[in-house]
This record gives sequence, structure tokens and C-alpha cells, in this order.
Amino acid sequence: MKYEMMIPPGVSGQILARLLEKYPDITIKQSDDGPFLLGDKKNLEEARDYIVKALNERIKELEGN
Repeated sequence: MKYEMMIPPGVSGQILARLLEKYPDITIKQSDDGPFLLGDKKNLEEARDYIVKALNERIKELEGN
């Protein structure tokens, strides 16, 4: 079964490109509400964790830590 997960605002194209390399079974689709990821539940949960980690790392870079 395939699930959908909306891509939160602020996720860069670079993060998405790395995510798609790491999880080739996930695809990006476009809807009227914006882009979303399509894949199985386990991969989407891992993708969510990957996005959160990547955004937190980027925030730390910008803060200079």
C-alpha cells in the first residue's frame, strides 16, 4: 500500500535530492495542495526522520554552532 506525506515548507531541493537517492522507492508527486512524497509507510517514516535531521543540521549551520 502506498502512502502520501506532504513536504513541509522550507525543505530545500538539495535535501529532497539526497532523500530520493537514499530512498529510491519514494517519489515526489504534485497536487493542488503542493508537493508530497509517495511511498510505503516504513520508508516515509524514515524519510520524515531524515528531513527533520537535515533541517536541524541546517539550522545549526546558520546559527554558527
